[in-house]
Amino acid sequence: MTAENTPPVVSRREWLAAVDTLRVREKAHTREGDAIAAARRRLPMTEVNPSTPLAASNVSVPLIDVFEGRTQLFVSYHMWHDGHTAADQCEGCTFFTGQVRELAYLHQRDVTFAVFCQGPYEESDRYRRFMGWDMPWYSVPAESRERLLAGRHFGMKASYLRDGDRVYETYWTTGRGVEPMAPSYGILDMTVHGRQETWEDSPSGWPQPYAPLGQQFRKDGRPTAQWARIAAGHDDGLHGGQSGTGGSGCCS
Repeated sequence: MTAENTPPVVSRREWLAAVDTLRVREKAHTREGDAIAAARRRLPMTEVNPSTPLAASNVSVPLIDVFEGRTQLFVSYHMWHDGHTAADQCEGCTFFTGQVRELAYLHQRDVTFAVFCQGPYEESDRYRRFMGWDMPWYSVPAESRERLLAGRHFGMKASYLRDGDRVYETYWTTGRGVEPMAPSYGILDMTVHGRQETWEDSPSGWPQPYAPLGQQFRKDGRPTAQWARIAAGHDDGLHGGQSGTGGSGCCS
């Protein structure tokens, strides 16, 4: 560390005063977030065909069954690259999907979480197991994509409501709107160097090695989270146990 990439050193009293000044803005930001969430809860909704088929374990499952009996459903639409190795799968979706681990708090509030993957079920489910994820996982067959996406694309997140045997979409977002799924970003935002990405407004000299082109989620040729799985001896083969190698960037 050098003076070029560290903040100035001041007394504790001066430091506390600076934090208190920033806290005023943070609280205003929190209140505005609450107001936006309140407006989100008041949005209209649009009906979706409850029988829209999805694939799970090579069995067709209607959309309404994905709710698992609950009234709400949150879906992460996971991008996929057909025929590519695990190392070449979407680093952005791997980053966001992999940080959703404990579902009990969602279930407590009558919300089911599920991943709808763009890829074929058997191949993408191998990826799920390689990554050590245990959330509900479905593949979206070609005939169901337009019903669900309606001109949008994988990578988005969407919320649904079930009213008896009818299903409605209540909200969707994409791009940076999906960041609430990633507590890592929230933690990094509270550190002095932040996310270390090139778009951030940081003081001159702060480390910013990551461009927002997918490399912020990759390390040495594959999505960063995969390295711990490889080190633990998990097979990353997606085609009958044949391990993948290498990898270039894909999407974010």
